[in-house]
Amino acid sequence: MDFILNMFKASAPPQPESFFSSDEFAYTFFIGTTIFVTVISTVALLKSNKEDVAMDPTADFAPFALIEKESLSHDTRRFTFALQTPTTKLGLPIGQHISLRFRDEDGKRHQRSYTPVTGDETCGKVSFVIKVYKAGVHPKFPDGGKMSQHLDSLSIGDTIEMKGPKGHLNYLGRGKFTVKLMRKPLETRKAKHFGMIAGGTGITPMLQVLHAIFRDSKDSSTTASLLFANQTEDDILVREELESLVKEFPGRFKLHYTLDRPPASGWKYSKGFVNKDMVQDHVLSKKASNDETQVLMCGPPPMIKFACIPALDSLGLDESKRFSF
Repeated sequence: MDFILNMFKASAPPQPESFFSSDEFAYTFFIGTTIFVTVISTVALLKSNKEDVAMDPTADFAPFALIEKESLSHDTRRFTFALQTPTTKLGLPIGQHISLRFRDEDGKRHQRSYTPVTGDETCGKVSFVIKVYKAGVHPKFPDGGKMSQHLDSLSIGDTIEMKGPKGHLNYLGRGKFTVKLMRKPLETRKAKHFGMIAGGTGITPMLQVLHAIFRDSKDSSTTASLLFANQTEDDILVREELESLVKEFPGRFKLHYTLDRPPASGWKYSKGFVNKDMVQDHVLSKKASNDETQVLMCGPPPMIKFACIPALDSLGLDESKRFSF
């Protein structure tokens, strides 16, 4: 200690005796330098320990390159984009989504939000399952989907801008999650059973939550059931993935489908729009009360408004026990 003080004393500039003696100045200079070095080292350590994530809520849109495109059906694709580095995690809370944006040939910007089917468990990349709405197919939407058609036109190496996280639900684990509704305070909820109703591409946030429930080795009690509505059997997205969850967790996960136009023969599930009986039999659980249940919904607005909500109302499920993505 004396040696260090003498070193600082020798290197310190002369000071007026009215302020410091030589020993006092050397000691003060030593202490100040030590504190400064400690602070800088701590900041550097905290910065180096900060997890490398792709989605920063404080950052602007950033480009991400397409690295893989897979056709899942005649109109559905799995798009996979590279993150900043091979070790970068997505950084998206479970139950939230990402905004994608591009500028067309006329300079007009188009933006739409999607829920990825991969999360922090997959480093270096993010995947989306998206239905492509082609122009000239549906009379009500002659131009088709601007974003989905643009994504389908991308070649490997092309980029699209992304920004996130966005959304109002954050699944925390073991049946616990938070909900932030418009003009309302953050609310914490907990469920023993999650009933899910999905239509078409509305399956993606459900899949995200399902993976979070069943990947949690510390959670062996939370259950889930899914009623998945589509037009035809060919429209059922990620079917193999869903049915593998049923096989892996037979006592905890139930899966049921309903189709507008089912096959002429061999179809063992439901037919038609979502209704009260379907919700009672295939969404709610006989082992969990309404107070222990949360119903999650995602799909076309008419399905939610005219089918799901009336069914839940008639079954007496309080609005605080349901959430629509």
